[in-house]
Amino acid sequence: MDFSSILKFLQRFETSKIMAYVQTMELNTVMEHPYFLAGIGSLAILAYIMRWRLLLVTVMTITGFIYLLSYTLSKGVSLESGMPGDSLLVLVGGGAFIIFLAIYMLFIRGE
Repeated sequence: MDFSSILKFLQRFETSKIMAYVQTMELNTVMEHPYFLAGIGSLAILAYIMRWRLLLVTVMTITGFIYLLSYTLSKGVSLESGMPGDSLLVLVGGGAFIIFLAIYMLFIRGE
């Protein structure tokens, strides 16, 4: 292995290429990908075993918001009729629940 092959390998990780890849990803396909689910699950288990409460709450909060957002977008949100639809109420209620649960786990609950 020479230096040019190492440079060629590292050029795939340029910021512009990574940002272009992230922008083309769809939320539903990412959430259903087995590698993503396995990574999030193992990170959550590791944080639980090591008692890293901040990391565990962060992982679970972000994952919960992603699932909530993908659910809401799959149902469709429309404010044309004047009254908020059921999916918008699920988004607001679920988001409030996730935030209150994160605040409870981080600040209120003591060991």
